[in-house]
Amino acid sequence: MTPENQLPPGLRAQLDSSSYMGVPTFGLRPHLSEPEQLDAWRPDVAIIGAPWDDNTTNRPGARFGPRALRANAYDPGSYHLDLEIEIFDHLDVVDYGDAIVSPGLWEPSKTAIHQRVSEVTTRDIIPVIIGGDHSITWPAALAVGAHHGHGRIGMIHFDAHADTADIVRGNLASHGTPMRRLIESGAITGKHFIQVGLRGYWPPPDVQAWMRAQGMRHHTMQEIWERGIQSVMDDVITEALDGTDGIYISIDIDVLDPGFAPGTGTPEPGGLTPADLLRAVRRIAMDTNVVALDITEVCPPYDHADLTTNNAHRLIWETLAGLAHRRRQTDAAANPPDPSTDAPTN
Repeated sequence: MTPENQLPPGLRAQLDSSSYMGVPTFGLRPHLSEPEQLDAWRPDVAIIGAPWDDNTTNRPGARFGPRALRANAYDPGSYHLDLEIEIFDHLDVVDYGDAIVSPGLWEPSKTAIHQRVSEVTTRDIIPVIIGGDHSITWPAALAVGAHHGHGRIGMIHFDAHADTADIVRGNLASHGTPMRRLIESGAITGKHFIQVGLRGYWPPPDVQAWMRAQGMRHHTMQEIWERGIQSVMDDVITEALDGTDGIYISIDIDVLDPGFAPGTGTPEPGGLTPADLLRAVRRIAMDTNVVALDITEVCPPYDHADLTTNNAHRLIWETLAGLAHRRRQTDAAANPPDPSTDAPTN
């Protein structure tokens, strides 16, 4: 069955312009709004906004993250220099709009995010979710886990903070609790959680004891400083592939040093550089079966010169490049060249 993925010329012209004019979609990709359009189009990846930040504990404003990544990020082109690949020759990506949340009301907002992600993942389309604060990972990963099977996917979680508190200031749904909620749900087991970039002064010992009891694994910034990012990522990928069928990547932009990502709600000095994080995420997409990605805690009101927005945008771009590279390899293996076509003729 041939996908119905042709755009009318007027809309194509809008999307072939630049991020500061035309329709504000992520990466100037086609915009779809209905599940039936997903069925007809049959994309590989769908971008979803989750503009919720009512569970943040410090600086609000991440609700504006999805719009910023669509409208304010510099459009870089789509040919990847390192991989020598035109991304969208091998990967069909659409923008599936936003989960329509209800400010101040977590339960209907949680349901809206879960439903929007479910509409994508149940069609075997990879969801890329743009937050929003990190609490959006709870409903998003619940939807992904329900489709792929509870306990069958792993999570590689890049963050300055573990987000494993039981309750934060009376809030079970705080952006400091989503990973605990996921483990409690069974959608992703503790032994399939690998956290990268933790640093600073939280969580306290009782929360860390709970993390150890769940079998969670983490690689702190101290370890990365001592061993180097490439050696650490060797271990991260080996651990992530242990007993899982797919990988959910969850990135809190505060894993970057705030000198590179000032626009975030809870900045923590001493983090990763963009050069390291971009290549780490690309490698995960190339070497594992990525089934979902989210980028959270981009807070445009505190950004400077769109530094945070552009770094977050490129993390998605690098993931797409890695997925396209993996798809190119898969297609090449499935369709090897016919030796007879290379035989000399007399």
